[in-house]
Amino acid sequence: MLRAPLALSARDVTCRYGDLIAVREVSLDVAPGSAVALVGESGSGKTTLLRCFNRMVTPERGTIAVGGVDVTTEAVAELRRRIGYVPQHGGLLPHWRVLRNVALVPTLLGDTAPSDAALTALTLVGLAPDRFANRFPHELSGGQRQRVALARALAARPGVILLDEPFGALDAITRSDVQASFAAMRAALEVTTLLVTHDLAEAARLASEIVVMHEGRIEQRGTLADLQRTPATPYVAMLVERAMAVASSLVAS
Repeated sequence: MLRAPLALSARDVTCRYGDLIAVREVSLDVAPGSAVALVGESGSGKTTLLRCFNRMVTPERGTIAVGGVDVTTEAVAELRRRIGYVPQHGGLLPHWRVLRNVALVPTLLGDTAPSDAALTALTLVGLAPDRFANRFPHELSGGQRQRVALARALAARPGVILLDEPFGALDAITRSDVQASFAAMRAALEVTTLLVTHDLAEAARLASEIVVMHEGRIEQRGTLADLQRTPATPYVAMLVERAMAVASSLVAS
């Protein structure tokens, strides 16, 4: 069953790890069905903010809402079952075959045909079920494992999907292929998407808006063209300049 896309909202959120303030009074709204990328260097607070939405991180102050509902008012398990989540390294259960991995959330939700939901999700991410459903994760390439992780996040047709640098560990060619698969999936499904990445080009390819974070704060929000044309801070200008230099070197090589 396809669930309606859900809005995401963070209001005046602060997160702390001991003496380190990872997120500083951040407010962010993501409209239903839209795709937003959180971009920044390591330690910018982007992953911490993302994980607030599925309660992997609990803010010290502020409120987090999914679909207009404060996440602290519902059980963690119930919240996470209605939110798709893809970590950087997939997080597949190694002793389960692909089909069982992908069918996990539909099974937990009491779906009457969880295997059918899993087979549909595998097809959606470009993995033929007859070739991949009965394999174990160690029998797959890195790109295939990430596709399975995407399928698992989508199998229950959530209203929200959170992606934490899901393509960062892949080589350039595989990363491009999996990005294309994700973009096609986004075109086929109306699902609210929040993506964490350090790559501006990836953010521009997969999201309609980019949110630049630095030292726990949001520095600017807009399209890549907005960031290039009118960077709001010296940090945003530096980030864009660095991304353009990398792109130019890749073209030259």
